[in-house]
Amino acid sequence: MSELGRQLKEARLQKGMSLDDVQEVTKIRKKYLEAIEAGDYKVLPGSFYVRAFIKTYAEAVGVNPDELLEEHGNVPAPPVETTPMETVIQKRSRRPETERNAKWLPTLLMWTFPVLIIVVIYMYASNLNKGESNQVDPTKVTDAQQDPATAQTPPPAAGNTAKPTATEGTTSVEPTPEPTLQPTPSPTPPPQAVTVTEDRKSGKSTVFKVSAPPGSAVQVKIAANGVSWLEVYKGSNSKGEKLSFGNTAAGDNMTFTLDSTGMYIKSGYSPATIITVNGQQVTDGKSSSRILLELDEASGSNGSANSGTTDSGATDSGATNSETTSTQ
Repeated sequence: MSELGRQLKEARLQKGMSLDDVQEVTKIRKKYLEAIEAGDYKVLPGSFYVRAFIKTYAEAVGVNPDELLEEHGNVPAPPVETTPMETVIQKRSRRPETERNAKWLPTLLMWTFPVLIIVVIYMYASNLNKGESNQVDPTKVTDAQQDPATAQTPPPAAGNTAKPTATEGTTSVEPTPEPTLQPTPSPTPPPQAVTVTEDRKSGKSTVFKVSAPPGSAVQVKIAANGVSWLEVYKGSNSKGEKLSFGNTAAGDNMTFTLDSTGMYIKSGYSPATIITVNGQQVTDGKSSSRILLELDEASGSNGSANSGTTDSGATDSGATNSETTSTQ
């Protein structure tokens, strides 16, 4: 086994990934991945594919491909072929393009100036018409002020009612409005809290019981602050419906709804993935964790399926293979 292959294999095992997992992420056949780990580059189809496959493999397991290839300089490089004819064709193809631009430039300038002149004339005429329409005829204002017969008093404002006034020999009494009683709002009972408790161990998985008021939605959020291999399944193990699958990146946020079928979460590097249930952080204290969330009976959402949304879903920079399922 070569030093480069050993380094890639250790990175893969540290993330808890098998060769089948890397094959599904990178779309590289398993026998080629085994050849890279063994340092047997003759199995690969060509020298170009050697470096390309190594870069894709390294990105899938979280290793910087440029630093890896620079450290191990004995990896065969793809042949670089330069044809003098290509340089000649590129130089010749630039001349007609420059000549065409030189021919169109005088025509473009010739039409630009008349268009600008027309736009300036139109704007000036529009402003002149607006100024004339805003002027008020002073004779009409003077006539309206001098003729009291045509003056009109403004109508009373809406909602104002005329009050009876006292005349000579009579007295008017204004009725006192009766006070209106406002209904006292009934106090709203405080919402019941969601509780998450560690229940038991099941093989390599840690089982957490989630208790919530009946009919309430239990939100499971996963916030990534770094690179980690992440798998999320509906049910009690990885054989259930796949909700998310692939590498995370810093800033990724995913939200799922927990139902009675449960949720199985596998993280290759736990410090890079923060798992919370209705704001309560869930962790088993391991660097590579497997967590099973079970909804307690007669509690939680009435829905029959998990739903998930992602701001920036778990992806792999070499080959993307993430899935997020939403079911109402």
